[in-house]
Amino acid sequence: MSSPLLFIIACLIWGSTFWAITLQLGDVAPAVSVVYRFGLASATLFAWCALRGDTLRLPWRAQKWMLLQGLASFAISYVCTYSSEQYLVSALVSVLFALMVFWTPLLNRIAFGTPITWSTCCAAFVAICGIVLLFYQSIGAALQDILGGNGGNGRSGHFLLGFMLALVATVSSTLGNALVMKVREHSGNVMLTMAWTMLWGTLMVAVWAIATGQSWQLPTRPSYWMGLVYLAIFGSVIAFSAYFTLIARIGTQKTVYIGVVTPVISVLLSVQFEHYRPAAIEWVGMLLCLSSVAWALTSGARKTAAVASLSTTPSAKAT
Repeated sequence: MSSPLLFIIACLIWGSTFWAITLQLGDVAPAVSVVYRFGLASATLFAWCALRGDTLRLPWRAQKWMLLQGLASFAISYVCTYSSEQYLVSALVSVLFALMVFWTPLLNRIAFGTPITWSTCCAAFVAICGIVLLFYQSIGAALQDILGGNGGNGRSGHFLLGFMLALVATVSSTLGNALVMKVREHSGNVMLTMAWTMLWGTLMVAVWAIATGQSWQLPTRPSYWMGLVYLAIFGSVIAFSAYFTLIARIGTQKTVYIGVVTPVISVLLSVQFEHYRPAAIEWVGMLLCLSSVAWALTSGARKTAAVASLSTTPSAKAT
């Protein structure tokens, strides 16, 4: 399958998954829905690997990194994402996820001391301005609610909770992405490592759901099951497979542009199916957020190309 087609598939699927999550809200606790989704996705991946004749066992030195990645990428991140969409429109959550492009250099700075470029700092400032405009009215109403003596216990308080959960989800996903490289050091079988990582995440969420006494009833709504199958097979198996294949073919700098296209699709779906009607200030905020992400990614790609050019120049002269 061609790289442009893989890019389009990943964008369309992940752009629609934020709305598809709303189909699973209401009847079942968010954590339980996460268990159902990634349990099914993990089983599908293991079955596929078995049909290919792969050895399903991996050594503990690889498993410990997959356990950590499962905790970050598929446990904390998705429980927070599902929970946040109980209080926020799915489009707003998708826009916050686009800001992962700024969490990554910040994480690299903290963990490895990697310098943060001036262009990234400027783009991050623009993104913050966009977030302020995007959530200005809702945050203002929440603060008024709290200062008015309600303690943020009404709908405004719920908005703040959803906002914070979405931020935690983006940071956790960033940590999970950083752990991918450690997993790849021990195994290059993307499908198998995805299966194990999703399984570890599923088991940890299941233990937490049992410990907190959450109900495990099976829903009866057809829309729930349609959303579950779509999220597990398309959103978890196919989209992640396309994403990792693209990284191997065209590199991270180009692949992460999926994070710019995805929120656009998600916003359009929210307008159509969730009756989301952004005000002018919110449209400007979204435009600033997505523009800042594109700016950061473009400047990063130019820097990578410049470094590559410099590194190849001496060898060219030597020949």
